[in-house]
Amino acid sequence: MPISTKVTELVTKPLPKVISPRIHSMIDYGTAAAFFAAGALLWNKNKRASLAAYLCADIIGSLMFLTDAPGGVWKKISFETHGKIDPGLAALAASAPNFLGFTDEKESKFFQSMGVALAAVGSMTHYEQGSSNADTRRRAA
Repeated sequence: MPISTKVTELVTKPLPKVISPRIHSMIDYGTAAAFFAAGALLWNKNKRASLAAYLCADIIGSLMFLTDAPGGVWKKISFETHGKIDPGLAALAASAPNFLGFTDEKESKFFQSMGVALAAVGSMTHYEQGSSNADTRRRAA
């Protein structure tokens, strides 16, 4: 995991969980849209950065699409599980320049900052209140 995302998680962990599942889904879809737009804008300048942006857009958008929370469509993954995957997505976004060999180029800063932002959002989200099936699962237990 990149140091920047790990430090962000450590700094934001003691903060109150102020991001609701609905807001988290809006942030995730907005982040996916930002990565998609970056992919389009970077296509003629840096193909590796563009492909990394499209990859991040697809993964983040697909995860929210599959999550059992407000904004989820297919609802195959619980919001709690989504919360366990989020740190990996933050690390992936921040590490994409390393994987695709454009670490020393200015486009890498975008991915590092998005990774830090994803880590912060993930640390400040209240995952326990997210899934629509969470109450049903608790009552059944």
